[in-house]
Amino acid sequence: MIYPTRRAILLAFLGAPLALAIGVAAPNSWMLGLTWLLLVLGLIAVDAILGAWRSEAQLQHVLPPALPMGAGADAWFRALFAPKLPPQRVEFSLETNALIQSEPLKLGVPVKQSLGQARFRLHPVRRGEGRLRRIWLRWQGPLGLVWKQAMEDLDAAVPIIPNVEAVKEEALRLFQRNALFGLNAQRDIGDGAEFHALTEFRAGMDRRTIDWKQTAKHAALLAKEFRTERNQQIMVVLDTGRLMSEPLAGQPKLDRALHAALLLAYAALKLGDRVGLFAFDAKPRLSSGTVSGARAFPLLQRLATRIDYSDDETNYTLGLTQLSGTLKRRSLVVVFTDFEDSTSAELMIENIERLLARHLVLFVVFRDEELESMADKEPGAAEDVSRAVIADALLRERDVVITRLRRLGVEIVDAPAERVGVALLNTYLKVKRRNVL
Repeated sequence: MIYPTRRAILLAFLGAPLALAIGVAAPNSWMLGLTWLLLVLGLIAVDAILGAWRSEAQLQHVLPPALPMGAGADAWFRALFAPKLPPQRVEFSLETNALIQSEPLKLGVPVKQSLGQARFRLHPVRRGEGRLRRIWLRWQGPLGLVWKQAMEDLDAAVPIIPNVEAVKEEALRLFQRNALFGLNAQRDIGDGAEFHALTEFRAGMDRRTIDWKQTAKHAALLAKEFRTERNQQIMVVLDTGRLMSEPLAGQPKLDRALHAALLLAYAALKLGDRVGLFAFDAKPRLSSGTVSGARAFPLLQRLATRIDYSDDETNYTLGLTQLSGTLKRRSLVVVFTDFEDSTSAELMIENIERLLARHLVLFVVFRDEELESMADKEPGAAEDVSRAVIADALLRERDVVITRLRRLGVEIVDAPAERVGVALLNTYLKVKRRNVL
């Protein structure tokens, strides 16, 4: 596509006052104004002919294989022109779908040695299949009178996945800071109940660990060493319904839940436990079964990318009933969900109570700091008073539901969105220490 530049349009319009002045001063020479317009059109045609053609240009691109949530990646585009009269500058514009934002929207770069290279920073908006639809580029002729514009269809898929690298970094940092137990045998009876070995009793050891039969047999004071159990089963349950698709502190709650779930899965697999994923909204969407070993983490990562957002209301009866049927042994069931009030949470509480008959349930609550700030904000107008009253009522409803769950014996993780992953991992470690599975 070829069209005139602003310079060409201004030159053409200059011919109008010139023709008017010549027509007034010398009516017989009015053709000179028309000659000016023809001269400009001729220069435009020459510029179009001399400028680089699309058929002579080669467009190359290097795209990221995937985009992690909360991070960005670079997409590179290169336009290689023929050595004969290459343009001085070339402009790029990248078109994406709604799941990806490119920065900047338009980028002009100089052409050096017949090569123009542009870098776009891609930012994910939400999980799913991001697509780079097409790339537009344009350049001017040597006289700067015409634009030559070209477009190439890319139709390239860039999947947007949970930020696994951030999960691993956070997990490793917590491993180093907390010196997670379970990697080595523990001598404290409170840290496990799996018999490891007999050892000579020493000062400071728990006297309840003394094995009196072996002591009498060997005529030496012997005690039992215990270590934390491995191969315990953890099932991460993700509500993908309407409420979990709403944003919280800039990200959908479901994405924050997936980040915390993968952090827990990474740590649990490292400690030798088995981990599975289960997702549901109006009906079950994913049931992975449990896997073990650190090498199984990429499988859970791929399964997590398939968990999509939904506008459906959550059916706790159908989802948790099917989950209960798939669990053949006592498990730690970690539930990520959200609720609006105590009335809408009745079915959720009822079905979680059924799970508690056989399993240990850990319930994750995202603390809504925005709602808390509304309730605590000093009112400056009547609207602020109404907003604070409604926010306080919603917070009270949440506290009622959390209190009921605690009384049933549910472990509660209540933390701000940015700290949910760390709080969940610490609670998981406490559960292992208490040996309640």
